[in-house]
Amino acid sequence: MRSRSSVARQVIAQRSADRGDPEAARERCLNRGYLPGTRDQFGGMDVSDARKLKALEDENARLKRLLAEQMLDNAMLKDVASRKW
Repeated sequence: MRSRSSVARQVIAQRSADRGDPEAARERCLNRGYLPGTRDQFGGMDVSDARKLKALEDENARLKRLLAEQMLDNAMLKDVASRKW
């Protein structure tokens, strides 16, 4: 799981790069190839908005895992119930 500070670092580096400061990415240890992906993900967001988005994405991933586990349990129970003993 990524730390929350990395989201803030990405947004700040992206803003600095958009302002035309090419050294911003190097100062924050981000390579140039990384910034276009950051722009797609966090373009135009504040740090607080980016953190909220990241928290929602993490929660969504957790809920998807829970749903997959429940579906697997349900399929196992149906399989066991359909067998003739």
